[in-house]
Amino acid sequence: MADTQQVDAKAERKAARLAQQISTFAKAHGGAEGQVAYIGERGARIVLVGEDGGWGDLVAPSYEIAQQAVEKSGITVHEDFDGEFAAKVTTGTYEWKRMAGIQVGGPSNG
Repeated sequence: MADTQQVDAKAERKAARLAQQISTFAKAHGGAEGQVAYIGERGARIVLVGEDGGWGDLVAPSYEIAQQAVEKSGITVHEDFDGEFAAKVTTGTYEWKRMAGIQVGGPSNG
């Protein structure tokens, strides 16, 4: 029984840390919205988009922990990363150059 309680406590602490990071991001960007995506054994990716167009992401060790984190942070969560939500992302020259290089066989990113 103690092992289960330790795992639950560890998951709770991780969710709380992620929620704090999400809240910090939201404060720095005038608010934020997010989307949680399952990424296999690695867990889940929390994509954050600020009201100012800034964006970032966090990785949680499980989908459940990611869900707990976004709930604790109080941000709006979207089912998909598309439409009006995706349109809020502001990209700069760096992102466009990097994406173009990857898409059309440009210089190595390594």
